[in-house]
Amino acid sequence: MSRRRVAITGIGVVSPLGIGLDSFWGALASGASGVAAITHFDPSEFKVRIAAEVKDFDPTDFIKKKSARRMDRFAQYSVAAARMAMEDARLDPSREPENVGAYISSGIGGVETFEKETRVLLEKGPGRVSPLFIPMEIVNMASAQVSIQLGLKGPTSTICTACTAGNNAIGEALEVIRRGAADVMFAGGSEASVTPVGIAAFASMRALSTRNEEPERASRPFDRDRDGFVMGEGSAVLILEELGRAKARGARVYAELCGYGMSSDAHHISAPDPTGEAAARAMSNAMADAGIEPADVDYINAHGTSTPIGDEIETRVIRLALGSHADAVAVSSTKSMTGHCLGAAGAIEAAASIMALDKGVVPPTINLENQDPECDLDYVPGAAREQQVKVAASNAFGFGGHNATLVFRSL
Repeated sequence: MSRRRVAITGIGVVSPLGIGLDSFWGALASGASGVAAITHFDPSEFKVRIAAEVKDFDPTDFIKKKSARRMDRFAQYSVAAARMAMEDARLDPSREPENVGAYISSGIGGVETFEKETRVLLEKGPGRVSPLFIPMEIVNMASAQVSIQLGLKGPTSTICTACTAGNNAIGEALEVIRRGAADVMFAGGSEASVTPVGIAAFASMRALSTRNEEPERASRPFDRDRDGFVMGEGSAVLILEELGRAKARGARVYAELCGYGMSSDAHHISAPDPTGEAAARAMSNAMADAGIEPADVDYINAHGTSTPIGDEIETRVIRLALGSHADAVAVSSTKSMTGHCLGAAGAIEAAASIMALDKGVVPPTINLENQDPECDLDYVPGAAREQQVKVAASNAFGFGGHNATLVFRSL
């Protein structure tokens, strides 16, 4: 029996580079930076005062005002991205709601709500904590609110695997369709962690760039002078649809999601395994699942966070997985423009990878001015490159040793 194939028929994006797929892709292809001074709160006393924030977002453009007030920003972002993806796919879930589900991830969930209600507890007492605190804060609301707002009654879950969560959500949604539990899945990730505690905590780990005076140059993956990642936020949601169904209804097909691989470092709570063996195995597993060879891969959207250790190890990972073909592959880190969107990163980068296939354009790694000699692949520095892309892989690696790779193929 042949395995069910899965198409991407819709994409919705809320990002630091713009709201909507066209704005997002246009900014990526032009090499724009979404990093600027923090505006969500007063960062003047913080060591890190920059982030890649979502700008000009009005939740009531996508959600009724009463409902929006009952959601943390991360859930608002996921609903907005899901609505845009639904419209892009020309999909009406109400016609068969039991056959449509949602796997949407988050690494941290409603941290803004958690901070706000903790202040209420400390300043005003336990009786003043909002009864909406828990249903706004819990991480499953990334997908639950999409299900509620759009009426999706199929398989619905939230995956929380740190910065790998977006890839895991999309990959597990792929498996839902493959096994016949649904024909359509909303899949992606959402995060809104540009908050005082979010910034302070990552800064205390010395994980964030402190290039406060030139924020647009702060995220610089694979560059010799990189000094940490830039916190980002946003959401991306893809419509995954059984290929035969998509063709039968005349849907536009961006690409086929054909491969998913994962592994664990079993090494450290935050540092990646320096050998790169497990992460390379995730890439190899994804290629095997897709039925392709390393030589078939044209483009890799790297995890590429702009951390000193991580970028060097990912270079090693790609070489282990692709062998000699690694030197012939275009590799870029779109985090150079979006910052690191944590649990949403994999989904946003999946959208970028799909658009590279669709448009025949590889997005650049901006700010790559002095390439680290230990990072010796073709990272598409500075400007986008016109190039036919038939197969694209997208990497995600997360705290705790999670690794996941997705493979997309043009049809």
